[in-house]
Amino acid sequence: MPNDKFATAITCIDGRVQQPIMDWVKLNVNVHHVDLVTEPGPDKVLSQESTYVVDEIIRKVSFSIRHHHSNVVAVSGHHDCAANPATRAEHVEQIQEAVQVLLSYRLNARILGLWLNEWQSVELVCDTREKSMPTSVW
Repeated sequence: MPNDKFATAITCIDGRVQQPIMDWVKLNVNVHHVDLVTEPGPDKVLSQESTYVVDEIIRKVSFSIRHHHSNVVAVSGHHDCAANPATRAEHVEQIQEAVQVLLSYRLNARILGLWLNEWQSVELVCDTREKSMPTSVW
């Protein structure tokens, strides 16, 4: 484990979401493991609430960064979310706002915004490593 590389993914608790997000992050960020922080509708929670729930998400992400040296954090939204029954466009906006919220915590990590579409395919919404952040795929 000393040479293993980690990333962190903030995903919905929906079991359909976690594996596709983890697989995409492992492949596209070149890490061995993905620590999961789950919350119903995390894109909405992070973009619209300044509450205990956000503090708990940040606490868990910080733990991953501190103990597993994760230097990439992905926040995602997904199609057919029971906790956040928004349109695709609304989700994309919330994902972009959630990325900005995460940036405000100065986590010292690259932040990705991901969308899991109706075909269980992950799309990159934004990446703080890109100069034109947020970058939309549409």
